[in-house]
Amino acid sequence: MQKQVARLKKIDARELSTIDANRALDLVVALMKIPGPSCHEAKIAQYVRRRLTAAGIPASAISTDNAHKKSPAGGSTGNLIVKLPGTLRAPRRMLMAHLDTVPLCVGCRPIQRGDSYISGNPRSALGADNRSGVAAILNAILEIKRKKIPHPPLTLLFTVQEELGLFGSRFVNIGKLGKPKLAWNWDGRGPHRITHAAIGGRTLSIAFHGIASHAGGAADRGVSAIALAGLAIQDLVSGGWHGEFLRGGKVGTCNLATIHGGDATNVVTDRTDIEGECRSFDRRLLDRIAREVERACQRAVRSLKNSQGQRGSVTFHTDVEYEPFIIQKNAPSVKFAEAAIRELGMKPELLTTQGALDSNWLNARGIPVATLGAGQVAGHSLNERLDIEQFLTGCKVALQLATSPKLYA
Repeated sequence: MQKQVARLKKIDARELSTIDANRALDLVVALMKIPGPSCHEAKIAQYVRRRLTAAGIPASAISTDNAHKKSPAGGSTGNLIVKLPGTLRAPRRMLMAHLDTVPLCVGCRPIQRGDSYISGNPRSALGADNRSGVAAILNAILEIKRKKIPHPPLTLLFTVQEELGLFGSRFVNIGKLGKPKLAWNWDGRGPHRITHAAIGGRTLSIAFHGIASHAGGAADRGVSAIALAGLAIQDLVSGGWHGEFLRGGKVGTCNLATIHGGDATNVVTDRTDIEGECRSFDRRLLDRIAREVERACQRAVRSLKNSQGQRGSVTFHTDVEYEPFIIQKNAPSVKFAEAAIRELGMKPELLTTQGALDSNWLNARGIPVATLGAGQVAGHSLNERLDIEQFLTGCKVALQLATSPKLYA
């Protein structure tokens, strides 16, 4: 990587780890006050856009994509994308966070209590997930503009519908992002923690079709869809494909979670529906789990027939919920994050997660996104809070990653 252009002003390293704490806190409080549940992010997106243009970012650098039009949920706006040319000759970097909150955050009234912010409305969550991440990124750009700090080409990505199913990141217009070589997502608690791997998931939808008949006078003519479901489940359990298991050194899980069927006790049930999921860090194992579930269902259908020799049937559907990813520990996005964290006197910690992040889909699309934190605690609950010290440290990490010349060598 090339070193910074000599003509640019020399930046004191202290500027890269110093932020205006009051400005940053005012910013995150303002963001948390704005309602913006999934599919209703237009108002928060407009606020972010106004703050950027007020800081001197040209309107032509800010755009939205049409992710909401591709999302099965619809929505009021797409992802907000900002592309800034660099004042340093270096690879493009991307900083991202999601705009939406869970519905429980509507009505939030942020108040400070001790070393944290909480919602003053006892019936609402705070919305630190993920307005803290939005604030960390936005604050970094405002600091850059205010102090005229040199920086590489930057892309800011503020996604929609993360809480609903990662739809913003799944359907993001990759062509608008400018091919970033390094990328970080702010969506977590500890600013020293780097999530470099996340699990993938598949949905499992099963519909067993039996043959209805009178359960007393003509039970032999029926094929019970509930019995078919039971046979399939027993097959999966006995074969070691339900719960948690190990295959070829890879861990996977399968959970058949809901089952519905039957209308009356005197009718042989002609339909039973099952919904479930499977998870793994290995994409091939995910595909195999789905195949094994389908095969167990087909075996169940073949094993049961009525007195007329008739069998039921099964309809099976699986869909990618989110792709798994693993960024190698020596990858630039990880190493640069570690360097920024150490620069601030912390010891970086590498993590994997059993949950899903916007990073899943960006990595699946070829952008190496690692995830960091900015102080959110107990998200999706009435106990949610924002740890002030961790938030401010997260802001400093964001500024370091957006600007630090030490990361270009």
